[in-house]
Amino acid sequence: MCCPGCEAVATTIVESGLTSYYEYRTASAEKADLVPQQLKSLLLYDHEEVQQEFVRNLDDCKEVSLSLDGVSCAACAWLIEKQLSREAGLVSIQVNTTTHRALLKWNPEQTKLSTLLSAIHRLGYKAAPFEADAQEQQYHNTMKQYLYRLGIAGIATMQVMMIAVALYFEVFSDLDTEFRNYLRWVSLIFATPVLLYSALPFYMNAWRNLRARTLGMDVPVSIALLFAYVASLYATVAEKGEVFFESISMFTFFLLLGRFLEMRARRHAAAASANLLKLVPAMATLEDGTQVAAKTLNVGDVVTVLPGESLPADGDIIQGETAIDESMLTGEPMPIARSAGEPVFAGTINGDGNITIKVTKDRQNSLISNIVRLQDEAQMSKPKVAVLADIVARYFVAGILIIAAGTWLYWHQQQPEDALWITLAVLVATCPCALSLATPTALTCSTSSLGRLGILLRRGHVLETLCKVNQLVIDKTGTLTEGNIRLINTQLFTHVAENDALSYSAELERFANHPIARAFTPHRDQAFAFDHVDNVIGCGLKGVKNGQEWRIGQIKFVLEDNTNAESLVNQADNSYQVWLSCDTQLVAAFKLDDPIREDSAELVRQFQRAGIQVTMLTGDNSVNAQLVADKLNVDKLVSGVTPEGKLDYLRSLDDKDVALMIGDGVNDAPVLAGAHLSVAMGGGTDIAKSSADMVLLGDQLTRILQARRLALKTKKIIRENLAWSLGYNLIILPLAVAGMVAPYIAVVGMSASSIIVVSNSLRLLKENG
Repeated sequence: MCCPGCEAVATTIVESGLTSYYEYRTASAEKADLVPQQLKSLLLYDHEEVQQEFVRNLDDCKEVSLSLDGVSCAACAWLIEKQLSREAGLVSIQVNTTTHRALLKWNPEQTKLSTLLSAIHRLGYKAAPFEADAQEQQYHNTMKQYLYRLGIAGIATMQVMMIAVALYFEVFSDLDTEFRNYLRWVSLIFATPVLLYSALPFYMNAWRNLRARTLGMDVPVSIALLFAYVASLYATVAEKGEVFFESISMFTFFLLLGRFLEMRARRHAAAASANLLKLVPAMATLEDGTQVAAKTLNVGDVVTVLPGESLPADGDIIQGETAIDESMLTGEPMPIARSAGEPVFAGTINGDGNITIKVTKDRQNSLISNIVRLQDEAQMSKPKVAVLADIVARYFVAGILIIAAGTWLYWHQQQPEDALWITLAVLVATCPCALSLATPTALTCSTSSLGRLGILLRRGHVLETLCKVNQLVIDKTGTLTEGNIRLINTQLFTHVAENDALSYSAELERFANHPIARAFTPHRDQAFAFDHVDNVIGCGLKGVKNGQEWRIGQIKFVLEDNTNAESLVNQADNSYQVWLSCDTQLVAAFKLDDPIREDSAELVRQFQRAGIQVTMLTGDNSVNAQLVADKLNVDKLVSGVTPEGKLDYLRSLDDKDVALMIGDGVNDAPVLAGAHLSVAMGGGTDIAKSSADMVLLGDQLTRILQARRLALKTKKIIRENLAWSLGYNLIILPLAVAGMVAPYIAVVGMSASSIIVVSNSLRLLKENG
């Protein structure tokens, strides 16, 4: 038989004397579909067209952010990570207990997404691709269930406590034994739904952990509840001994109340990044006026956006001009003027103009999706202190169970009537929930606050390292300066006309992605186009036209050791930054101007005040570099260095130095990747941003100062949380073992400890630097 149902039907047929059914049946039975309905729904996630909405394709694997249901503590996260790590084809999985999300990476050639989701389901958790609205609905359903459980536990607690008070204080001093037993049975009736329904989440979490041979926070809680109920049931039936129905009801009520408040607080901490996705409208208007779902937009689609509407996708404006409110991305309140040819981003708000945009990125790869994903990655990357706290919490639970067993043995010999309630108090009071929440909630809150400041974290170690920085190394062009470079003077060395020299330069610079290149853009002329152009990073560009090699960039690069041209160089002062040559013969020199950012001086001053040395590291070897260094009063200037030279300088620093590097260009990519900590400007190149640990989405350098202050406050709050959670457990444990803590006091203390830790972390959400 394929299943118990078929066996039951066959048995009924035989017992009813209807075996002729099998003799005369000619049709073959259809093959039973034994795939569970739940597994069928998971198999849908393997379809490419379905994955387009939520799966990101990386170089050698795929990545998806999952919503998890049933995760309650660090032990749950550890269990999921440990069990899935055994699955073939899994690259990595990171679980965040604060946001109830997981970041999953897998090799599609070795396994399927449905296989990994099934593995999570087998552990007793539910997993599905993260969608802000779906997780919101799941959160409300969970909270509704908690309210039902909490209500039943609360009503039962009131009824049982009234009976318990009457029994304990002998309100009815002449109470018959039969009536006393009757009240115990009434208490049993009220306490049973609490144990079987209200406390069910604790048993489920404990069973998952035990089945996986690990210990979680709910193991001692479940043991305490079940032992107390069994002992009370025996005492009620046998009509001897003590009952603890009021402790069971109150214990469950306060535990659920603590979890409920804790979930609300953690939800508040995790809501920031999820709320970003809600800024993207559900519908978009195509060029012909047709309304379509925004998530179905593809690259190349043309969309119309009216004043006051949110943009449905990343794209370039092809018609119209307006002011865009980008505060949700950059943290800067003032709208930014945008016109044809300029990029705009999903979720930002159109101001007062009608615009038409051409979609350049699908929803999965939009800037706002990348921000949410990178924030999740940063939150899921556990610093050393968080990993240590998780390990301590697991061993702590094992220690609690051993101490509880020893406590029961001791008091069973000394005062048998008190042994059970003292053991219950030990199991409950010392549950290390607060310890496992101390670090992740603080990190989630600080990451959300950084997002509001317009700072995007790309690595998990940022907050930890930012507190240790003692060297600030910063690029000049486009970082300390605006990058709004203007050409203010040209000096010629040959018969080539000035306009021609500028056109040659513009056609070469067309292949560069550097602020200097934009200064030559107005002089582009297709008639001067080159056959071939090479970009020599950190030096300049070279191209071939009519058999001649033209070069633009640093003086040493354009002359290429042509000593005969050095005499011409002396005709121009050292304030010229860019040089043009033809076949190593000097053609022209260009003087450029780049205004210093308004907040650059404040950035340098504040870092110096904090005892951090400031070094300006630039490829510019002109007088202008020295002028900027003098105006900003930096401690050290290192100029005229190549990208490799910048990295070499960083490596030459003392081993005790922890360097923060800020840059924006292609030539900064190696040093950004090699620094202890790095920041890329939001207006910088893509390669710079992909190499950095943080991205400053706006251009306000002082936000980095705010980020450092926030990192220091995060470190302080994590220490406070750990000190409180460890201190509480170390104080309450001996008191509970000594029989000085009643079970209901233990419940209140444990719940309050977790709520205090989460509430302390929520202070970081109010931090504006």
